[in-house]
Amino acid sequence: MDEDRAESTVPSCVSLKSDHSKDKGINFRSSEEIERGEHILSNWDQAAPPGESSCSQSGSRSGDAGMKPKQRSDLQEVIEGHKMSLKRRCEHVTEGTHEAGSGTLLNKIYTELYITEGQSEEVDTQHEVRQLERTSKKNIQDTPIKCQDIFKVLSEQQRHIRVVLTNGVAGVGKTFSVQKFSLDWAEGLENQDISLVLPLSCRELNLIRDEQHSLLSLLHVFHPTLQKIRAEDLTVWKLLFIFDGLDESRFSLGFNKHQVISDVTQVSSVEVLLVNLIQGNLLPSALIWITSRPAAAYQIPPSCVDRITEVRGFTDSQKEEYFRRRFSDEDLSKRIISHIKASRSLHIMCLIPVFCWITAIVLEDMMTRDQRGELPQTLTDLYSHFLRVQIKRKKQKYGGKQRPEELTEADKELLLKLGRLAFEHLEKGNIMFYSEDLEQCGLDVSEVSVYSGVCTEIFKRESVIFQKSVYCFVHLSVQEFLAAVYMFHCYSRKDTVVISQFLEYSEPNDFSWFVGLFINNDPVTSLDVFLRRALMKSLESKNGHLDLFVRFLHGLSLESNQRILGGLLDQRNSHPETIQKVLNNLKEVNSDEFSPDRSINIFHCLMEMKDQSVHQEIQEFLKSGKKSLRRLSEIHCSALAYLLQMSEEVLDELNLQQYNTSEEGRRRLIPAVRNCRKFVLSDSFLSKSHWEVVASAMTSNPSHLRELSLSNNQSLTDAVKLLSSAMMHPNCRLETLRLWGCRLSEISCDSLASALRSNPSHLRELDLSYNQLKDPAVKLLCGALQDPLCELETLSLSCCSLSETSCDSVASALKSNLSHLRVLDLSDNPLQDSGVKRLCSGLESPNCKLERLRSVFIFLPIYQLLRW
Repeated sequence: MDEDRAESTVPSCVSLKSDHSKDKGINFRSSEEIERGEHILSNWDQAAPPGESSCSQSGSRSGDAGMKPKQRSDLQEVIEGHKMSLKRRCEHVTEGTHEAGSGTLLNKIYTELYITEGQSEEVDTQHEVRQLERTSKKNIQDTPIKCQDIFKVLSEQQRHIRVVLTNGVAGVGKTFSVQKFSLDWAEGLENQDISLVLPLSCRELNLIRDEQHSLLSLLHVFHPTLQKIRAEDLTVWKLLFIFDGLDESRFSLGFNKHQVISDVTQVSSVEVLLVNLIQGNLLPSALIWITSRPAAAYQIPPSCVDRITEVRGFTDSQKEEYFRRRFSDEDLSKRIISHIKASRSLHIMCLIPVFCWITAIVLEDMMTRDQRGELPQTLTDLYSHFLRVQIKRKKQKYGGKQRPEELTEADKELLLKLGRLAFEHLEKGNIMFYSEDLEQCGLDVSEVSVYSGVCTEIFKRESVIFQKSVYCFVHLSVQEFLAAVYMFHCYSRKDTVVISQFLEYSEPNDFSWFVGLFINNDPVTSLDVFLRRALMKSLESKNGHLDLFVRFLHGLSLESNQRILGGLLDQRNSHPETIQKVLNNLKEVNSDEFSPDRSINIFHCLMEMKDQSVHQEIQEFLKSGKKSLRRLSEIHCSALAYLLQMSEEVLDELNLQQYNTSEEGRRRLIPAVRNCRKFVLSDSFLSKSHWEVVASAMTSNPSHLRELSLSNNQSLTDAVKLLSSAMMHPNCRLETLRLWGCRLSEISCDSLASALRSNPSHLRELDLSYNQLKDPAVKLLCGALQDPLCELETLSLSCCSLSETSCDSVASALKSNLSHLRVLDLSDNPLQDSGVKRLCSGLESPNCKLERLRSVFIFLPIYQLLRW
């Protein structure tokens, strides 16, 4: 296969760059070009008026009828000019990096996205790789929808769709979908009721984040073909603003405190304009489309979003289709597909199209030469080989005295500078870089070496507006890998300044760390201490942004991976005894103060170090089915939680008390709640992070959880509030909730009452036995029973010290013709004659639907109770 042709086969839905070279006549870059554009517009004025489109008709209906014919012709021609510009920008996408790739028609490679009905108020606190793992086992139950239809109302239950938020992990195809929507509009194929589609890339908006603009001037800057558009035009036309790549923005959106703007000519900062557009203060009829990685989507309040969509990447069949299409050698494609299926981590990552490209490059190279070593099984293996293959290819292409796979000192220096850039901006959460960012890391942007040689396929440059450039790694995971390479290099060279700055926020619970830092004045005395501190640092992350970085860091500690990188890393620290210490640390680390989702990454670090012992032991444990006969360590529980989550079979019941392990071990098992129908947890003290995992299981898509049984869990006020909020989520299907002996407060009952009133509420059984409920709490619950949205059928208030007043509240609920209550347990309450009398007034009501009442020690049918 021709080398250049092979390099150009990276999936276009990942490295999507507009072909600006074909757009220079329209996309003005200077005053000279603007003058040339004015000349073009004047030529349009002399041409025959274009046919009336639906968007011009829409304009006339919106109060444009009084416009003079010449004015209407001018504006319509401007719209057509904008469509021409947008078409030229979107009809081609560049495969691979800008220098090595070739243009491909967008319409040939487009893949659909899927709509996710409802809104999620949960911030996903897991690394995107973990989110991919959860996505990989989903049955696609959501309604598939073309990106052209995302603003269309699909059911009678939906209201007008004004703001759409599209989520998707890095490289999965969000920008790809934006380009498809824009192209179809520009070609007159779809959404012609929209007058103007106005894409505004956040990476380009960053370039003017310190400037002041009005919305009108902002459009003139980013879409110079619209220079003749006036303020009054914007207020009568139907507009669509597309803010692509919210996660790439370097400004904060303050929705709570900001200047209110309603005039398109009023000048303010870019972020204030965006907030007012999204909230509807500015152009309230304008449509808004925002794309973002999940971790940044929380910036948009759920109340501002009418629809959430998700780009999910390749399905299993699409993965195989990609490799078959890429290789003409059928046998080679079959072997590659077979290897990927055998490695769960590789198979999951291939949901991302660009990862398929990386995998294809590595496996093709290894399978078509004299391959004696083992094919990559871990992510560190794969990325180490990927870097080595790129080094070899560029040496073969540009020549050199060294062997193709050897690094020159200049190569090493350049890669380490890129690694520093990757690391410093990974901590900041940046995936796009500008000239000043490169210069701060010692990279000379004027040197050709930045854009060619070894960097060509891992680091790319995009020319954007204002003749400025934006830089990024070909994928976030490549940035994370090079960041780990840089950090390991700093450790090897005993760069105490960099290491200390990285670890300064770690929890001070490691005595050996302080001995090294204060006595020896050396924070990196041994590899095992360094990696333990790096792991603790990652566990502290709220969004898991360092999880893959730390996995790579552990994988790079192996001499085999260091050898692949051709001398880039020092191998002196990787002695077998030291590696064993690292493995022991991973198996013994205490992570009880962190989220159990974070703790699962400890198991992944073991796997990156090719220690299969824990995985094999858990596989044997699952096969034996004898949960109570074997003591499970904490690391066993993390591994088990991961495997249970990833299992295709949904557990009927997950009872943490059945597992022979420590309290921390049980807490580490909690993430498995996402893949069970009944979850039983008792006699435990959980932190907010643990309850957040349970709540996420209730709101996941799909949610399997139907019964939640909690008993003797103390201090649940905040937890019940969290769980009640989850019950109000449209994805939640919980039917039974048991909260025995949890010392529920009035606040907790208020939260539960709100959940019972939610639409839809699927809860049918609520057991609050052995809680000392006071009259106000019972009144709140009984009030919810009378709500038409509440469909609770069974309520247990056994041993709750109910008073006469409480009996009045219960009776009032029984009298309501809206109550669905069929079974009521009031046993072990000191109901005096007066209380029973008040209760019976409800039982005698013709509206009472109660079928069974437990008031003493047994359930009695109502007719028997009344006869008695």
